[in-house]
Amino acid sequence: MADSAVALEDVASVDIMTELLRRFKCSSKPDKRLILIGPPGSGKGTQSPMIKDDYCLCHLATGDMLRAAVAAKTPLGIKAKEAMDKGELVSDDLVVGIIDEAMKKTSCQKGFILDGFPRTVVQAQKLDEMLEKQGTKIDKVLNFAIDDSILEERITGHWIHPSSGRTYHTKFAPPKVPGLDDVTGEPLIQRRDDTPAVLKSRLEAFHRQTEPVIHYYGSKGILANLPAEKPPKEVTSEVQKVLSS
Repeated sequence: MADSAVALEDVASVDIMTELLRRFKCSSKPDKRLILIGPPGSGKGTQSPMIKDDYCLCHLATGDMLRAAVAAKTPLGIKAKEAMDKGELVSDDLVVGIIDEAMKKTSCQKGFILDGFPRTVVQAQKLDEMLEKQGTKIDKVLNFAIDDSILEERITGHWIHPSSGRTYHTKFAPPKVPGLDDVTGEPLIQRRDDTPAVLKSRLEAFHRQTEPVIHYYGSKGILANLPAEKPPKEVTSEVQKVLSS
């Protein structure tokens, strides 16, 4: 048992009951193996936790998994750290191996949501090969499709008051006085990632990388394009429709 494991007798009864009820509810859910694709600001991060809870899936974010494997010093984690220390990219085979390891966790029993991977067709093929060996496959790829101009309005309208963390949006939640915090009257700032120039290059990179991946899954007939420009509640109901079909 890992050092961080808690002895069962030390866990409060209410927590054990809650977990048992959750597992009971989950036992009747169909298995789902999903991939989420979407540019920054597409609402993917809002929908992902809801899908995870509704279908009892585990959320596999490749960055987090790599860090966890490195911290746990698993054989693959050690190899990944060697690559990182040399300033090299972690190879596709290593990342797929780490996903393979992570999938074996109890929390991934009903399936998973993969976020941030695959980013290339080669990665998608390697993932498919690995899943095939396990006798399983990706069920659905949810593409949070949204026009760049809508994203630009969503993201470049973000302003923050640095010392309090209060956030504003020039269109959807504007400050009383443009450019100033409502409470202190201090100037608002924009995060570097939210500026038009940075967003434009991020979106260009995203499209260049993911268009081929989107076509790859489209040709397999498992791609679902979601209208990500709609309000979150409407996107949620679209997600539910897609996943119950």
